[in-house]
Amino acid sequence: MVLLVQLRWLAVAGQLATILLVQFGMGVELPLRAMALVLAALVLVNLASLSLLRQRRTITNSELLLALLLDVAALTTQLYLSGGATNPFVSLFLLQVVLGAILLGRWSSWALVAVTCGAFALLMRRFRPLDLPISLASDPFGLHIVGSWACFALVAVLLVLFVTRISGNLRARDAYVADMRQRAADQDHILQIGLLASGAAHELGTPLASLAVILGDWRRMPRLAADPELAQDVAEMQAEVERCKAIVTGILMSAGEARGEAPEITSVHGFFADLVDYWRARGTTPLAYDNAFGPDLPIVSDTALKQVICNVLDNAAEVSPQGIGLAVERAGDAIRLSVRDAGPGFAPDMLANLGKPYQSTKQRPGGGLGLFLVVNVMRKLGGSVTARNRDEGGAEVTLRLPIASLALDTETPDA
Repeated sequence: MVLLVQLRWLAVAGQLATILLVQFGMGVELPLRAMALVLAALVLVNLASLSLLRQRRTITNSELLLALLLDVAALTTQLYLSGGATNPFVSLFLLQVVLGAILLGRWSSWALVAVTCGAFALLMRRFRPLDLPISLASDPFGLHIVGSWACFALVAVLLVLFVTRISGNLRARDAYVADMRQRAADQDHILQIGLLASGAAHELGTPLASLAVILGDWRRMPRLAADPELAQDVAEMQAEVERCKAIVTGILMSAGEARGEAPEITSVHGFFADLVDYWRARGTTPLAYDNAFGPDLPIVSDTALKQVICNVLDNAAEVSPQGIGLAVERAGDAIRLSVRDAGPGFAPDMLANLGKPYQSTKQRPGGGLGLFLVVNVMRKLGGSVTARNRDEGGAEVTLRLPIASLALDTETPDA
């Protein structure tokens, strides 16, 4: 509809210039009042179309057909007032047919073809003849050829301008639809992974509880309590079982707890400091932490974001056991996290397919799901993930997250 509005403005300007040229430049008498009324009607149609576009962004096929039929009616009226089918600009009907074939559905495109053919046939029988001056009446065929050339040039230019524009819009729409389909497939994949993780957590809960009970009974047995080494081993096993139970509980909470139901209030500095302490306690890889965020801000702690960052750190630590780096800084209205390692870097295929499942150099089942989940969680939070190979060696993964997605809601309900 926007393209039709633009085309209509060009039509109004072109018709006005042509009428003035023919009337005052060539000396051909035209019904100026009637032709001006047609131009005014086109202006009103454009204003109504713009008002419709402001009210809503969805335009139906019937509304597009009506707009094109109004353009055909205006062109038919102008041609009727200026020689009918003998006017070389009668070929402008083809422009309406081409636009209809691109923009409209099948039945409405054929309806437009029928209307334009009927309008052309009508102009062959009924029209207002042009009263040519003596200087032009001597060679009417030559005048018609010149007019036909002008009409051809006009149609060619308009077709190139608008058909390429429409084709670009259609390609952009197809790309958007393809992206939405890919996102839907990714979300379905994530749902399956979440269901699998939740089911596994539920299944592991029972044996872990049984192990905890058995270990508790063993620890109270006199024979084991009398042996310090066995008692220490049982205590370590109990600690590991409790750790497994905490991991299972975290999986269930992440799968079932909606963000914001039980929010943990923290700050940017506090969130990343706790995350770094938590990650350092889990592994042995040295982590260089650089916080250059600036003034602190209150935020809501997000469990999914914590898991995502730990996942990236884990991946970096696997390829760079000698040490990795984490930098946090503010980039406008966003938090930018950079995870650097000294490993071999990303293969070109991995960089090209970043965020797709099972894209990994690790030769093990399920490899490549880490970055897939990272990219999709960041996308859900409104952020983005990029990766590159550093010139000095190693790789860098950058996570960019809008501060608004973690911002603390300061509105308080009325008492």
